[in-house]
Amino acid sequence: MTKKHQNGRSKLNMKGPHRVAVLRNQMIHLIKFGSLKTTKARVKEVRRLIEKLVTIARKGYDFNTIRRLRKELPYDFSAVQKLIKEIAPQYLGREGGYTRIILLGKRASDTAPIARLEWV
Repeated sequence: MTKKHQNGRSKLNMKGPHRVAVLRNQMIHLIKFGSLKTTKARVKEVRRLIEKLVTIARKGYDFNTIRRLRKELPYDFSAVQKLIKEIAPQYLGREGGYTRIILLGKRASDTAPIARLEWV
């Protein structure tokens, strides 16, 4: 019998390290360019992770904030700085829900559902 509790992560049909790398790159893309267009399942996972990062970044530019964000985005310090200095201050009065998902239909090649993730 399979357990139904504490299964919060989607595997996205990838091995663990590959999944982590893909999601990190997509979070960096969202931070740098303001929107991300990919499959609905990936968008939902990126949203789950990026909302946590924005909540951490709202604390401001200090050592622990940078350390915690660099743990999640280790290979792009410019994205961490942009998240702390430009994106997070916009959401200081907001308790969550920093992003929105817009469904774009299905991809022609394999009919995968496509969605766009953007800042609110």
